[in-house]
Amino acid sequence: MSWTPKRFWKAVTVEAVEGGYTIRLDSRPVKTPGKNLLVVPTGALARAIAAEWEAQQGAVRPETMPFTRAANSALEKVAPQFDEVVGLLAAYGETDLLCYRATGPVELIALQNAAWDPILDWCAVALAAPLISIGGVMHIAQPESSTRRLHAMTAALTPFQIAAFHDLVMLSGSLVLAFAVTRGRLTPEQAWSISRIDETYQASLWGEDEEAAALAETKRLAFHQAAAFWAICAAD
Repeated sequence: MSWTPKRFWKAVTVEAVEGGYTIRLDSRPVKTPGKNLLVVPTGALARAIAAEWEAQQGAVRPETMPFTRAANSALEKVAPQFDEVVGLLAAYGETDLLCYRATGPVELIALQNAAWDPILDWCAVALAAPLISIGGVMHIAQPESSTRRLHAMTAALTPFQIAAFHDLVMLSGSLVLAFAVTRGRLTPEQAWSISRIDETYQASLWGEDEEAAALAETKRLAFHQAAAFWAICAAD
C-alpha cells in the first residue's frame, strides 16, 4: 500500500524571498518533488498555490492543485532542459495546424478558411512571421525568417511561461494559436474552438461519440488551466 501524505499544517502563508515568493505550511516552506524550494515569480501565483494547499483537507490530492503542479513543472522539467523544450514547441511553427487545410468537402474548407485565415493574417503582421497554408497534408517549407522569428519569441519566454505555453501548443496543435491566446488576440475558448473545427464538423455529420467527447472536454479544461497559469504568471 502506497503512502498518501495528509494535511499536517494549520496555516498557509506567502512569503517574499530572493527571486520571488514562496509558500509556507506553518513554518515549513513548500518544496518541489525534487526537494527544491518552491519559488514562484509573482505574488498572485504564490497566493493561488497557497489557496490550493489551504483547500486540502485530510489526504493531499495533487490532482486538485494545478497551479502547484505547473510551478513544479516549470522548475524541475522546463528550466533544466529549457533549450530542448523551446525547440520542441517552436518546431510546431513549421507544421502548424492552421497551415494544413482540408481538400473537401466545401463546407469544411469554408469553416477552416473563415476561422484560420484571420489568425494567420494576424501572425504575419503582429508577430512578423507570415506562414504559408496549403490544401492537404504534404509538408510545405515555411519561410525561414518566420520560423526563426517564432523560435526567438518562444525562447524569450520564462520557464514559468513555457510551462503554460507548452500545454497551449500541445493541446491545440498550433504554435500560432498559443501566441494568439498569450497575446490577447483570442480568448482561450475561441482558440480551443478554432483548433477543433475538424472534430466539430465530423461530429455534426456523424454524431458525437461519448468517450471522445469526454476526452475532448478534459483537454479543453486543461487548455483553459494553462491559459490561467500563463495569466497569473504575469499578474502582480
